[in-house]
Order: sequence, then C-alpha cells, then structure tokens
Amino acid sequence: MAYAVVARYHCAPENEPAVRAALLKTREHTRSEPANLAYEVHAEVDAPGSFVLYEQYTDRAGFEAHKAAQHFRELIVETVWPLLTDRSVTFADVL
Repeated sequence: MAYAVVARYHCAPENEPAVRAALLKTREHTRSEPANLAYEVHAEVDAPGSFVLYEQYTDRAGFEAHKAAQHFRELIVETVWPLLTDRSVTFADVL
C-alpha cells in the first residue's frame, strides 16, 4: 500500500525565495529515489511564504529512506526548517 505525506510549511515572506529554491531542488532529487511515486511542491495562492508538499512513496520504508538521504538533511533539515515559522505534516495510507 502506498504511503502519502502532506506537509504545510510557512515562512516569513522575505525567506520565501530561499525556501522555494530549496524545495524545488529537493523535488529534483526526491523524484529519482527508487521508492518515490510523487513529489509536488505548491505555493499557496494569496499566502506569501506558504507551501504545501504532496509526497507519495511505495511504502513507509520508502519515506524513511527519503528522510535518511543526504539531500533531505542538507536541503530540508539544514536549509528549510530553520527558516520556517510553522510546519505541519500529515501521514496517510493511500486507499
């Protein structure tokens, strides 16, 4: 059963370009991971600095492998997360 992740990230408007660039670079790397089925980055309309990520993996182990990847650590943990003012993540099994 596929495993989905929906993340909502919010940053100050002045940090939006840096967060956007890191998320798009993460998308490039993630889409080449063997267990990745989808990785979409959305900018919320009329909400500067707000992003919605939709990710889908073959299973939870695939997502755990994604979190262990060097690009995740460098781009998300070290670059994006410190710039966020709020973050929420929802995990779901695809029916």
